[in-house]
Amino acid sequence: MDDNRIIKTEYSEEMQKSFIDYAMSVIIARALPDIRDGLKPVQRRTLYDMYELGIRYDRPYRKSARIVGDTMGKYHPHGDSSIYEALVVMTQDFKRGLPLIDGHGNFGNIEGDGAAAMRYTEARLQKITQEAFLADLDKDVVDFVPNFDETEKEPCVLPVKIPNFLVNGSEGIAVGMVTSTPPHNLGEVIDAVKAYMLNEDITTRELMKYIKGPDFPTGGIVINKDELPEIYETGTGKIKLRGKVEFENVRGGRTNVVITEIPYTMIGANISKFLTDIAALSETKKTQDIVDISNQSSKEGIRIVIELKKDADPENFVNLLYKKTRLEDTFGVNMLAIADGRPETMGLKQIIKACVDFQYQVNTRKYRNLLAHEMERKEIQEGLIKACNVIDLIIEILRGSRDRSMAKACLVEGKTEGIKFKYKESRIMAEQLAFTERQANAILEMRLYRLIGLEIEALIKEHEETMANIYRYEDILDRKDSMAQVIINELEAYKKEYGRKRRTLIENGREAVYREKELEETEVFFVMDRFGYAKTIDSSTYERNKEAADAEYKYVIPCKNTGKVCLFTDSGQMHSVKVLDLPAGKLRDKGIPIDNVSNYNSEKEDIVYIASQTELNLRQLVFVTAKSMVKIVDGGEFDVSKRTVAATRLNEGDRLVSVVSLQDQTNIILRSKEGYFLRFQIEEISQMKKTAVGMRGMKLGDKDSVEAVYYTAATDLTFIEYGSRNVMLNSLKLAKRDGKGTKIRA
Repeated sequence: MDDNRIIKTEYSEEMQKSFIDYAMSVIIARALPDIRDGLKPVQRRTLYDMYELGIRYDRPYRKSARIVGDTMGKYHPHGDSSIYEALVVMTQDFKRGLPLIDGHGNFGNIEGDGAAAMRYTEARLQKITQEAFLADLDKDVVDFVPNFDETEKEPCVLPVKIPNFLVNGSEGIAVGMVTSTPPHNLGEVIDAVKAYMLNEDITTRELMKYIKGPDFPTGGIVINKDELPEIYETGTGKIKLRGKVEFENVRGGRTNVVITEIPYTMIGANISKFLTDIAALSETKKTQDIVDISNQSSKEGIRIVIELKKDADPENFVNLLYKKTRLEDTFGVNMLAIADGRPETMGLKQIIKACVDFQYQVNTRKYRNLLAHEMERKEIQEGLIKACNVIDLIIEILRGSRDRSMAKACLVEGKTEGIKFKYKESRIMAEQLAFTERQANAILEMRLYRLIGLEIEALIKEHEETMANIYRYEDILDRKDSMAQVIINELEAYKKEYGRKRRTLIENGREAVYREKELEETEVFFVMDRFGYAKTIDSSTYERNKEAADAEYKYVIPCKNTGKVCLFTDSGQMHSVKVLDLPAGKLRDKGIPIDNVSNYNSEKEDIVYIASQTELNLRQLVFVTAKSMVKIVDGGEFDVSKRTVAATRLNEGDRLVSVVSLQDQTNIILRSKEGYFLRFQIEEISQMKKTAVGMRGMKLGDKDSVEAVYYTAATDLTFIEYGSRNVMLNSLKLAKRDGKGTKIRA
């Protein structure tokens, strides 16, 4: 290989250059809209392609696949899915304040169902798109640039006559930047543009007399009205949205909460998540007011019905929805667009100024071209009128000329050589002719019927209209206020035909305050079977079925419905469970795995003790580990807010064997794996903090460990089965702590 063809470059510099090129491509050519027409490249190309294909609003629909394929082949080589997705969004009236495409077929819905495949759906331009976005493309009002393979020409921007960037808003993620502009009301935006054109020194706050705030197609309520001026001044901020809620009284004295409008941010799959979140409020016992939830939404609009219990407070319940679900949400505003070839975050006045400046540019080019066209017509018309006055001479010239060029030379320059004239006077008159090139061509191409008297009158009238147009166009081009009036008149026409009432309410909403209903404290029983399924049953049910409950469940713990149950595990952890998080059921109901409502992991640790928080606060606990570390801890130390805390400190390789609450026990008996029993008085065990390791309770051999722990009261005669023998614990020798104990053969 020739060394001269190898370009040596620093790797980091090449990476930096390549990434910057990629980032700028995404920013400029894909993700961000142009401030002038408010369109991303894919949207602009799709609309232009439909215009080129002749898919007008008053013509039949065409298959979306045809539009997508043509756009991809001619202008946008980025894959059909991105083009079709852009087309779909431009048809959806729940996403766009002003849909630009008229869709026929399944183009998705507000609840998140996607559009049908492009081979099934059809589309055509909306009337306003044709009139306000594409109408003047034939008048050379914008620059055309080569497409990706330089086989076609495409407009670098569409000559949009309304501030589409504000009306339809935009969302896009580029490299290192995001654009997020809410949609606005067309009529309000036009009023604001008019106000700016009449007074360019107008302030943002004055503009907001016309633009009250965003106008989302889903309606809803903006609740931070006082923060909007700052957002529109800077172009960034957060808009707080709420859905619209109504109350319906139904039979039985109950009230239904009906959601008729949702926040714009809830469009799509978030509606189903919203319904799930409401159901979760009931499942997690955040509220006990819900009877049923039904989504009755249809083409007519959103209707989500929540049936409440008879004694429920509907306003308080709605405040809960605002606080715990997306019925109250935030729309992040970052009005970022491409302006003068680079991304820029713009305030309301800057956006309107950019759109108005663009209108002046477009209209200047438009009326210059129209003026040039009328000047050409004027020249031709004046030539034809002049020709009609000397028509006999012109006919004589035409009959006497050998060819077209000879006749044309006579008309333009007065050359008569070679032309046969009938009269000498005619040659003298012909030498005085001085038509322009354009006039001469028009005369030579003129048909004889134009010599009819009425046709000549029509020509004179047409010339008068042309002169009036020239005067009007020159006035528009020479005087800024005349051009401003033209732009304002067009905007007024669009407002009259396409304007609609505001959908979104703008106000200063009060903060949602949810008052939790005070729960009446009652005594219940926590029950858990040997498989780890837990629930609560009320005390009356337990008392009626005491024997069956004690036999069926491994743990039966009395507790308060407002309290907690604490689980001590062999890993030295204490996991607390709110009683309210447990399902309340009947005796035979299955319950739920305790793992689901706590941090306890049944696959990694075993429960050694369960007690209610109420009992722990009244008792002292004796801890015993496998390596014979013992201590007493005040139960009040475990009254903590955390769901999991370390119940004791364990040495490496050790585990917790037993936790027992002290009542009237006096003696403790430790039994080792190798059959040693050590009985000593509990008072020998010191009280320590839960973070302490403890003291040694029994001397163990190298491979021995504590296997079981027993307790006796002074007057008890307690027997246990050990292997094939019955051992009376009270008869064991009372020794001192930290002894080896007595070995008993099983």
